Amino acid sequence: MPADRAAILSGRAGALARRMRAGARLRYWYGRPFSASARLRLLILSIDERIPQSQVHPFHFHARQLRDRYGAEIREVTAARYLAADLPQPGGADIVCFQTHFDISETGLDALVETIRRRNPKARLVYLDWFAPTDLRLAQRLDGHVAAYVKKHLLADTAAYGHPTLGDTNLTDHYARRFGLDMARTVFAIPEGFMDKLVLGPSFVTADFMLGNFLRTTTPRSGGRPIDLHARIATEGTPWYRAMRRECAAAVGALENVNAVTGTGIGLIRYLHELRASKICFSPFGYGEVCWRDFEAVANGAVLLKPDMAHVRTDPDIFVPGETYMPLRWDLGDLDEKVRLLLGDAGLRARLAGNAFAVLHRYAAGGGFAAQMAPIFAPPP
Repeated sequence: MPADRAAILSGRAGALARRMRAGARLRYWYGRPFSASARLRLLILSIDERIPQSQVHPFHFHARQLRDRYGAEIREVTAARYLAADLPQPGGADIVCFQTHFDISETGLDALVETIRRRNPKARLVYLDWFAPTDLRLAQRLDGHVAAYVKKHLLADTAAYGHPTLGDTNLTDHYARRFGLDMARTVFAIPEGFMDKLVLGPSFVTADFMLGNFLRTTTPRSGGRPIDLHARIATEGTPWYRAMRRECAAAVGALENVNAVTGTGIGLIRYLHELRASKICFSPFGYGEVCWRDFEAVANGAVLLKPDMAHVRTDPDIFVPGETYMPLRWDLGDLDEKVRLLLGDAGLRARLAGNAFAVLHRYAAGGGFAAQMAPIFAPPP
């Protein structure tokens, strides 16, 4: 069997085994009662899906650090299971972190909060916002319930919150105006004092298949990279997303004498193998600015090429222009220039890829998550 084929099959088997182990832990181990000796009881009410679980995984991965630093004992059950009254639940939590779907109804949110408070009357409530956009769409609804609100990435200019947009995000607003799309105005109100509750949490670096990789390894994979540009871009979706992504695909298609991998419809393992063989990865915006692909590119040693991220705050930050990634104008007018700059300078590529990997390695290996979560475990008086 060819080596690549064997690696792909092995990777798929490993991914399936990880999912099965994670499901078993969530059902039987994470949901057990708190121990009598626990100094600080943290209960997480989660959504058992890939993206929200990337926000929850580091609590378990760094459980020993959290215990040593804050005396915390971690438990997790799904929010759906928590609402099932006939199932045993870890009770008496000091802190309850919870996730919801972005479109949760008023009734659904009220029922969840009421159940949390009834079972944990002394607990501080913390919301874990796992959504893609930088907006704070649940700020007004959650303000009276939570002591802290953890967001995976934020607008750098917090004064921009609370203003009307076409559509429901800053991205829908930009591309609706750019492409002349008819979208309704939306305003997500920000209550007075709410910004003091914001905690900037990590993004996709904390997914179960990434965090350990950045912890164990100090540099990205080296070796041959015959693919110049990795640019597999899905182009279907809502009207603004489709227009934005089709513009990206067209810009890549216009490049001459560049060995680019394009199209869609491949599996994850083949996709990651391609990234390991690529010099550059073009990562357009998705429904939010920060994408899985950003971190997959860094993990596999490809230089991240992405529309300018100066308007976004992330931690750990792999979006330092000219240091950890190469920014593009939002109209992609400099795509050809930036691709040729990177292809012509192997030293620049090595520096950008190495710097980005180092940022994530330091975060994983240096206790970054435990320090980042201090406002949850040890809030200021």
